[in-house]
Amino acid sequence: MLEAELGEEVTCDGLTATSWIFQRRRGHRHSTDDVLTGFYALAKSPPVTTLLDLGTGIGTVGLLVLFGMPADARLTCIEAQEVSFRLLRDNIAVNGVAERVDAIHGDLRDLSLDQRFPLVTGSPPYFDPSAGIIPADSQKAHARFELRGDVRDYARAACRHLTPGGLFVFCFPWPQKQRALDAATSEGFAIVTHRDVIPREGITPLFSLFACTLRAGEIASEPAIPEAEPPLVVRDRAGAHTADMLAVRAGFGFRP
Repeated sequence: MLEAELGEEVTCDGLTATSWIFQRRRGHRHSTDDVLTGFYALAKSPPVTTLLDLGTGIGTVGLLVLFGMPADARLTCIEAQEVSFRLLRDNIAVNGVAERVDAIHGDLRDLSLDQRFPLVTGSPPYFDPSAGIIPADSQKAHARFELRGDVRDYARAACRHLTPGGLFVFCFPWPQKQRALDAATSEGFAIVTHRDVIPREGITPLFSLFACTLRAGEIASEPAIPEAEPPLVVRDRAGAHTADMLAVRAGFGFRP
């Protein structure tokens, strides 16, 4: 039915050992950065009963965190892309969590809820539109290029909706790490911890994970950045998952 509606192939893939996610075969698909953003949020946040996921796409990060939280936890998520929001609705339904998820079809830059959340997550796009060739596929284009805001817009939306003492967890490409740090600190966040992710042993990091909290009082001109945690290496030189990555997967119920 979903394939007939979209007019293209849709796959149903394992999100965790007991949950599923629909995604377009030739569209933007969930990846390691989504999985590790969800993992990092669960690793750094205490159990919460409400959480917010910004630019949720097809729901990967938000649903991963929801499944790791108490059974009474509720997820609020927002997505502007129509095709991603359509898939998100089915991903919520297929996993039986419709009563625990409030999905908003809209632009996160306009989000202004009365509610505040102890945990906010996001996986922002990372290329300026002038930095390369924008994909013809709208879903891929908006996932990669800053066509509806950038990392600072994510930080700004998180700032509006985070409870005092809460955490904003997001990922961003390692080559643009300073840009991510500047965006978070300029919007009033202090970096609690951050960790680089290396896709394969022996090569440079691909992206970084950040956990931030709101600073009290005035924004310092040069806020302190804590020392990074040891990098998380996804695969060893032979291409096998490392012990760290196996632990991440085990946390989502996957067996070696």
